Amino acid sequence: MKKTLSPKLLIALLVAGLLAALLFSLQSKPGAPQTVFTTLSGQQISTEQLRGKVVLVNFWATTCTGCIAEMPHLIETYRRYQPKGLEIVAVAMAYDPPAHVANYAEKNKLPFPVALDIDGRIAAAFNDVKLTPTAFIIDQQGHIVRNVVGELDFNALHQYLDQALGRAG
Repeated sequence: MKKTLSPKLLIALLVAGLLAALLFSLQSKPGAPQTVFTTLSGQQISTEQLRGKVVLVNFWATTCTGCIAEMPHLIETYRRYQPKGLEIVAVAMAYDPPAHVANYAEKNKLPFPVALDIDGRIAAAFNDVKLTPTAFIIDQQGHIVRNVVGELDFNALHQYLDQALGRAG
């Protein structure tokens, strides 16, 4: 006589397995490195201070055509989602002359903090970033949920932000 599992037991086991997988995936997200960004104005912002917000850390350079192409989209995204809890920190690579970064930020009226990574410590802390653009999306709990090398898919980013922050107008 062959024993089979009842449908209720099978569903309960399936639900328990899915919950365990979800819990594991949530726990396996790496935490954002503990670092301090120094902005063009000299303000210091730590990753710890950004907890509770969704944060996009964007590594870029004034000589990177992909970086420059995505800046208008980053500005629009910031203006749209910042009131809901998004923060963007644009980190200029160590090889980018600070005067060029400051000139670009002023000329293009970048509304989000722009940090200088003078000694490369921030890029090193974020998995040794070498290529630009590179973006890290950090959730409200301080976990890195996405790492994008190359230009961002803004449709996908906005879908994530709508979900994480609630619909933005």
